Amino acid sequence: MNIQCAIIDDEPLALGLLESYVNKTPSLTLCGKYSNAVLAMEKLTENPVDLLFLDIQMPDLNGLEFSRMIPERTRIVFTTAFDQYALNGYRVNALDYLLKPISYSDFMQAVNKAINWFELQLKCQQTSSGKNTETESSDNIQDCIYVKSNYKLKRIELNKILYIEGLKDYIKIYLENEERPILSLASMRSIEEKLPNEQFMRVHRSFIVQKQKIKIIEKGRIIFGKNYIPISDSYKQDLLNYVNKHTI
Repeated sequence: MNIQCAIIDDEPLALGLLESYVNKTPSLTLCGKYSNAVLAMEKLTENPVDLLFLDIQMPDLNGLEFSRMIPERTRIVFTTAFDQYALNGYRVNALDYLLKPISYSDFMQAVNKAINWFELQLKCQQTSSGKNTETESSDNIQDCIYVKSNYKLKRIELNKILYIEGLKDYIKIYLENEERPILSLASMRSIEEKLPNEQFMRVHRSFIVQKQKIKIIEKGRIIFGKNYIPISDSYKQDLLNYVNKHTI
């Protein structure tokens, strides 16, 4: 796999070091290097790269601000001299962060995370389109999603999902026969877009359920074991239509 990348850092030495690391890494192709985020904005918006090595502390526009302005397809590895920024980095869904001075071994660990990310995304896309890298299939059924949790990508089989709960910037994915939900930094809108409509249904602004897993509805709530899922008025009719269609 070849990953197109760019570097933004206002320190010439750091910029040069990262450029040398990229140039000696076969899986990376350097598409641009910038000493200022403002200068990089137009280029990277019109021609987005796969991976961006982004300094946090910069004048005019810092790395955290810049990361929220670039296309969603671009993954970010933050570079910083201040480790207290690490948490903030992950809150904007960074793949990793590198603490300066950056060694080549640390750099390669971040690159390997990026490779794993893109390979898993490609695999999921191929699965959802009914294709396999080894054998072709005419069965166009999506059977999984990949979510980022605890700094790892986790494969989740769709038929094991009971329901999904939204909590501000996070979601909880509840699975069959699993005591604890999977926590991921994502929005309800983003996860809803990834799920097949014929299989999942929004029943509340904070809840998405798998239709076939609905076993008990009582007093305006869906019951999953000891947990009660509220049904809001704005989504109630869709649920009633589904239930009536399958009621004897």
